[in-house]
Amino acid sequence: MAEQPSLVKSVIKKGIIGVIVGAILVGAAKALAFPPVFQSVFFGYAMLGAAVFILLDAPSLKPIGGLKAIIALVAFYAVLSGVYIGGASFLPQYDPGDEKGKIEKLLKAKRAATEQGKAEELLARAKALSDKADTIMTRLQAVGGAAVAEAPAGGEGAKPAGAPAAAGGDVIALGKEQWNLQECYNCHKLFGEGGKKRGPELDNIGSLLKPEELKQKILDPQSWMADGFEKEYEKKKMPDKYKELMEDKEVDALVAFLSTLKNTAVATPKPIKKK
Repeated sequence: MAEQPSLVKSVIKKGIIGVIVGAILVGAAKALAFPPVFQSVFFGYAMLGAAVFILLDAPSLKPIGGLKAIIALVAFYAVLSGVYIGGASFLPQYDPGDEKGKIEKLLKAKRAATEQGKAEELLARAKALSDKADTIMTRLQAVGGAAVAEAPAGGEGAKPAGAPAAAGGDVIALGKEQWNLQECYNCHKLFGEGGKKRGPELDNIGSLLKPEELKQKILDPQSWMADGFEKEYEKKKMPDKYKELMEDKEVDALVAFLSTLKNTAVATPKPIKKK
């Protein structure tokens, strides 16, 4: 009977020690900025250690053998496995998909913070260039009459559309580079070059679509249809891939370049809003 009070005292004493050690470990983990799940694990280890030391003071069990020993061993491992599996189920489970989504969410916010201002600035500059091009074309037509409008693409008549590029030449140059990198010339004719009749000539597209509409067309090809290209539109000849292939700044640069294309001597088909 004397063993029972001694065991109770050992449980209380070593249990308190386990709690104190666990609290110290949790405090250290917090100070080192460990996640809460690690703090819980450290406390659990402290209590597990206390339980082991308590078992060392427990009275000896009566020896068993034969079938009873096998049943006891199986029961012990069943209970131990249940505790481990049950305990693990309460811990956060690692899912690569979830972790990737969390990382993407964090990076998306940072990218938006750094690229949004640039994108808005590029669109504003593209609109300003478009307005300047309109003004210059109006003045030249007033001075030179219809001769300006009838000048061939790539000749002297095409210079007014490109004249404002000096103010934002870096953006326009990047846009023209994207035109070539994305191989837009495979389907669209420009400056008398390229095109396989799968898309309209674009020498005057800047007069027909605003910068934001051009961007919409690039990112969502089904949003606009060129007049006379109904079959190509239905067959979705223009691929829906640029929103994934191109960064925002590259799309905005291409929009800026296309916005300067205002050669009225070329019969660029009228865009028709579809969405």
